[in-house]
Amino acid sequence: MKISLVATLLFNSLLYCQIPKATSGTIQHFEKFKSSFVDARNIDVWLPDNYSEKEKYAVLYMHDGQMLFDATITWNKQSWEVDATAGKLIEEGKIKKLIVVGIWNNGLKRHPEYFPQKVYKKLTDEEKNFVSNELLSRGKIDETFSPISDHYLKFIVTELKPFIDSHFSTLTDKDDTFIAGSSMGGLISMYAICEYPEVFGAAACLSTHWTGIYQIENNPIPAAFFDYMRTYLPNPRTNRIYFDYGDKTLDELYFSLQLTANDIMREKGFNKANWITLLFPGKDHSEKSWAERLHIPLEFLLDK
Repeated sequence: MKISLVATLLFNSLLYCQIPKATSGTIQHFEKFKSSFVDARNIDVWLPDNYSEKEKYAVLYMHDGQMLFDATITWNKQSWEVDATAGKLIEEGKIKKLIVVGIWNNGLKRHPEYFPQKVYKKLTDEEKNFVSNELLSRGKIDETFSPISDHYLKFIVTELKPFIDSHFSTLTDKDDTFIAGSSMGGLISMYAICEYPEVFGAAACLSTHWTGIYQIENNPIPAAFFDYMRTYLPNPRTNRIYFDYGDKTLDELYFSLQLTANDIMREKGFNKANWITLLFPGKDHSEKSWAERLHIPLEFLLDK
C-alpha cells in the first residue's frame, strides 16, 4: 500500500506518542533510544508472565517493532500479536523462555536501514540509479537511495544487545540470541545472520522481500542477493534459518525467487535440521498473516 511522504512522516510522529499495551506479559518501553550509528528510535522489550531475575532468558530481536504487539496503535490496525503467541507457547512448554526486543523502524529510513548494504555496493551505477528512482517514485524514500544497513546492524550488535544483556536477565550466547522480521525485515534478518553468525544463532525471515523494489522484470536485485548468499551464508553446523512466504498481494512476487534461495541453501549444506522454507497458500503480505503463523518460526528458533 502506497503512503505519501507527508502521511508517513505524520504517522511516525504520532507513533512516538503512543506506548503499546500487552495482552500477555509486560512491555518496557524505551523512548528514542540513542545510537552513535543510526537515528534514535523507540525500543519495546516484552517480558513474559512471571519474568524473574533468578532465571535466564533467550532473546529474540525483531524489526518493525511498532507492529509487533498492539494493533490499536498501528497504521493498519494489525499486529503480529507476539506477546499472545510467545506467552502461550511458553506456558505450554513448547519453546524456551524468552524476551522479545522490538526495534521500531524509522519511517522513511526503513528501506536504507533494512536493505543489505554489501549487496547494493555490487550493483552498477546504472542499476543503483534504477533502484533509487523506483523507490523515490513509490514514496519509500525522500532522497537518493543509500543503504545504511551495516550501521543499523552495528547499532543492534554493539549498542542495543549490550544494553539488553546488562539490564535484563538474558542468555547472551549465540545459541540463545535470535533475529526475525518480515518483508524488508526478512532481508535484514538474513543479512544479520550472514554478517554476524557469531552473534545470532538463528534467523526467521518471513515473506522475504527478495525483489528489493516492487517488480521482478528487469530487476537486478534478486540476482545480487543470491550472489551474496552464495558467499556469505553461515555454516549450517552452527546456524539455522527459517524462510516462509504466501502467494497473495506482494508475496505473489516471491515464489520463483524463494525457490532459487532454497536451491542455494541446499548448495551450501543446509538441510531439515537447520533450515525450513514454508509456503502458505492463500496468505497475503500482512501482519495478520504473519501473526497466524508466528508460532511456527518461534518453535523453530526456540525449540527446547
